[in-house]
Amino acid sequence: MTPLQRIVIVGGGTAGWMSAAALAHVLGASCAIELVESDEIGTIGVGEASIPHLTRFNLGLGIDEDEFLRETGGSFKLGIEFVDWGGLGERYLHGFGQLAPDAGAVPFHQLWLRGQQHGLASSLEAYSLNTAAARANKFLRARADMAGSPLAEVVHAYHFDAGLYARFLRKFAEARGVRRTEGRIVRVEQAQSGDIAAVQLASGQRIAGELFLDCSGLRGLLIEQTLRSGFEDWSHWLPCDRALAVPSARTEPLLPYTRSTARTAGWQWRIPLQHRTGNGLVYCSRSISQDEATTTLLANLDGDALAEPRAISFTAGRRRKAWVRNCVAIGLASGFLEPLESTSIHLIQTALARLVSFMPHSGFCAADIAQYNALSQQEYESIRDFLILHYKQTKRSDSAFWRHCQHMDVPDTLRQKMALFASNGRILREREELFTEMSWLQVMVGQGLLPAGHHPLAALRPDALLQAQLQDAERVIARCVQAMPLHADYIAQHCARSLPSVVAAAAVTTA
Repeated sequence: MTPLQRIVIVGGGTAGWMSAAALAHVLGASCAIELVESDEIGTIGVGEASIPHLTRFNLGLGIDEDEFLRETGGSFKLGIEFVDWGGLGERYLHGFGQLAPDAGAVPFHQLWLRGQQHGLASSLEAYSLNTAAARANKFLRARADMAGSPLAEVVHAYHFDAGLYARFLRKFAEARGVRRTEGRIVRVEQAQSGDIAAVQLASGQRIAGELFLDCSGLRGLLIEQTLRSGFEDWSHWLPCDRALAVPSARTEPLLPYTRSTARTAGWQWRIPLQHRTGNGLVYCSRSISQDEATTTLLANLDGDALAEPRAISFTAGRRRKAWVRNCVAIGLASGFLEPLESTSIHLIQTALARLVSFMPHSGFCAADIAQYNALSQQEYESIRDFLILHYKQTKRSDSAFWRHCQHMDVPDTLRQKMALFASNGRILREREELFTEMSWLQVMVGQGLLPAGHHPLAALRPDALLQAQLQDAERVIARCVQAMPLHADYIAQHCARSLPSVVAAAAVTTA
């Protein structure tokens, strides 16, 4: 079997340049990689928040974290705050990382549930270092020299400028041999077999390849417009279909978490960067107009808007096949799940990891492609269920939108998960799905799904011993938070970038 000699990436942005950087790092000089993008076509670039897995991607490429944050105007992220989701006036944090240690065979959250039911426990947030630190606007990277302390287990992600990240990765990829060609694709050429043979640019240039990565965004130039993969529409479960995005001036304090605030017909994001704040409103166009959405977004900014809101249309769902013939869809070309839990960039990362795992020879194996597609489907469906949970588990009835969400049918997989937790607080993580037991716990509890009971082994612990254990765990977390510096101070010490240069660069990427 002959190794691949030529890979063509169609589209730039985060998906295209993450693909180029990763493949250049893995394949080295063994395969020519060419990325085709047009300056005439803008990128969505709303994904300015990540989950902790991106730290592994950057580390795997040998990228220095402080350099990455300086170059992208980035800040640290300990979790996501949800405001008004379970009910008006309610808020909770979905923090990364773990709760206090388990007690033998009994998960800590089961002890907490019993403590709650007997008035012996504080809120769930008091037992997570990430959530407690986020509330205090504190941050510290995990300290490897403090084994046994929660400070050794801080789990973080990032907020960053997606346009600057693409630029950062472009520099990385081109230094490793990736060739960039600027131009608008006007024709996709297929071989007699149906495989993609080449793309032709408006200039007349023809770019041939063996493997094509479709990073063209929602339009899916190769995977859908050419190869007709098909699309599975999930808008009956995730009814939002529009978004508006706008940057605003930075305000203090610099929070170490993303905020998602539920609105009348959708939700608003707030992402704090060093040089500005990223904002947007995801909404259902059947419930409010674009003018109403724009008014809502601009009326709820913490600082002055730095540009006009940018409109984005989408349909929640996934391509029925992310890999068809010699084409693999990466990023939004493979599907769209709204950025409620910051999964967009993660889905790029996992698609690339799967591609490397199933890297083809110059001939393509049907079994490899089928397995890739099956794993992609599992991942999308598990994330889909987690997002639907946020809409379904609500007490809000103040608008037709929320009444619909509260009463809508949900996938059987989600219904079973909710029922399992509602009985005795059991959480089952299946097939290495992205979101952990801790994530499901925080969202279900945060939005008011409280179990009727708890694990029977939790009842074997005497009340006095249970209360002492809960109090000790809370005190340890509080002492750790006290020892951490403020988030803004930590950035100033380790990875600050001069504001004028970052603002100028951001202006270029949003023009």
